[in-house]
Amino acid sequence: MEGFLFQATIYLAAAVIAVPIAARLGLGSVLGYLAAGILIGPVFGLVGSETQDLQHFAEFGVVMMLFLIGLELEPRALWDMRHRLLGLGGLQVTVSTLALMGIAMAYNQSWSVALAIGLTLSLSSTAIVLQTLTEKGLMQTAGGRSVFSVLLTQDIAVIPILAFLPLLAVSRPEALMSPDGSIARATELGKDHGETHAPAAAEAAFDLIASLPAWGVTLVTIGAIAGIIITGVFFTRPVFRYIHLAKLREMYTALALLIVVGISSTMMLVGLSPALGAFLAGVVLASSEFRHELETDLEPFKGLLLGLFFITVGAGINFELLTENAVIILGMALLVIFVKGLILFILGRLFKLRGRDQWLFALGLAQAGEFGFVLVSFSVATGVMPGAVAETLLLVIALSMLITPLLFILYEFISRRTADVTVRPPDDEIDTEGPIIIAGVGRFGQMVNRMVQASGFETVVLDHNPETIAVMRRFGFKAFLGDPTRADILRKAGLADAKVLVVALDDQKSARSLVRYARAERPDLHIVVRAHDRTDVYHLYQAGANDIVREMFDSSLRAGRYVLERMGLSEYEAAEAQRLFYHHDRKSVRELAGVWRDDVAPQNNKAYVERAKELQKDLETAFLNRGEEDEQ
Repeated sequence: MEGFLFQATIYLAAAVIAVPIAARLGLGSVLGYLAAGILIGPVFGLVGSETQDLQHFAEFGVVMMLFLIGLELEPRALWDMRHRLLGLGGLQVTVSTLALMGIAMAYNQSWSVALAIGLTLSLSSTAIVLQTLTEKGLMQTAGGRSVFSVLLTQDIAVIPILAFLPLLAVSRPEALMSPDGSIARATELGKDHGETHAPAAAEAAFDLIASLPAWGVTLVTIGAIAGIIITGVFFTRPVFRYIHLAKLREMYTALALLIVVGISSTMMLVGLSPALGAFLAGVVLASSEFRHELETDLEPFKGLLLGLFFITVGAGINFELLTENAVIILGMALLVIFVKGLILFILGRLFKLRGRDQWLFALGLAQAGEFGFVLVSFSVATGVMPGAVAETLLLVIALSMLITPLLFILYEFISRRTADVTVRPPDDEIDTEGPIIIAGVGRFGQMVNRMVQASGFETVVLDHNPETIAVMRRFGFKAFLGDPTRADILRKAGLADAKVLVVALDDQKSARSLVRYARAERPDLHIVVRAHDRTDVYHLYQAGANDIVREMFDSSLRAGRYVLERMGLSEYEAAEAQRLFYHHDRKSVRELAGVWRDDVAPQNNKAYVERAKELQKDLETAFLNRGEEDEQ
């Protein structure tokens, strides 16, 4: 027991120390877990042979990951994405597999081993790439959306790959084969002794399936899959209601684990991949009202088990092999990145990606991924891949993932020197001038425009987004496509004679630039502008805006008024409190703008902090005096 606790302390401490450091450096949690494993294994030698046993246990985290991926994919959503999934994603996996398979065969690998290598290396790192895209704000770009589609295809492709790999085995363990030669179940191969181990229940199930003819095995398999679907559709709701009666939070967690473990066991009993069953169950339950409950309960287990799996991979890396063949293995990793990147670049062009989107697509997906570790372990366990090849392949995958941050740095370098060639329609010819110009018609600008037009005043609406303009026109509103920060566009819209300019742009720098330009051109123009926060307000005051509206301010005041009414104040009292706070805050912002400094954070600006405290006391005094007046 003491030994187990000591080992658990080592693994947990390594994760707690290494993963936050990797995250702070922008390397992602997966690389953090790998680094933790490398430190406690090859570097310091704190763990030993128990790593292989832990890895088999930790692989259950992959099963949970696929179940949670399935929960995110409703059948209807998959159908709607079918063209991009089958086209862009399907071509990427297929072409990359064939190209890398050909290279492996050129290195004297048999076709079956080469195919397994190609399938393994064709997948990219979902964990690293998605996290990086989110952190850098690239998810909503055309390149980011294409990257997501391919990653989704790859995640789905893991399922058939796991089902297909055992068919490539040249020398399968005897226990793996039924008398008629069909695969009866998956087994584990000990890396050290090549032994086959199986629980008693699995052995009993194998004896049952082995005695069946081929058509009987097929029927049992179909029955198991149909049972999972029927259970998910018809029996999940009654079971959840039954659990709800207990009113114990831990019962929901127990049920979520039971679903995943039970499905995995069922699939193993009929000789199929447990990951396949978990993914299928996730898709079935994706439209269930219990979907978010399942995600919440399983996410911590999935994260810890996956983390443990990556730590064991790092701890099991053969650094002696890496040291002896550093140039060759690094060359292999770079070759994989080059081949995949070239294929992705060509596919991106075929699917009309251009400029920086094309480079993001190619460089973002060029590495191998975390599922490669799973497929390599599975290939060794099913006799598809020799241990020596697997060790080299693990090093290639790990190195390619470690290079990924450098690929994104390269993308940023290229992006700064690549013109945005996004195809967009030409700007409209502005043939209307009006007293009110509205620059930007997002949610904020649309609301202003509707209210002003409903009051009988004409507006000239400008926006640079073709999709936004198309939506406006579909609902019967006149709007012009053009960049409202351009001087020629503003002149055509009637800036010289306009009475009011409404600046409702999302980009803060563009909004400030527009306010400064309009104020310089028209000192008498009244400028109403949207601000993101109080700091943005100060910038806009300096730029010359007249009325500045913080986008969350008025809605927050309404919410506060509702709270006061709920706490017993009358509608009049709550409205008066709202009015008093509104006028005091506007006065405070104007005064604080005088001591605010752009080069110092507000909390570090002594004059700003002192004045803010004084204004807060003034507000409390004003509310106290109002309360006394109400009592009188």
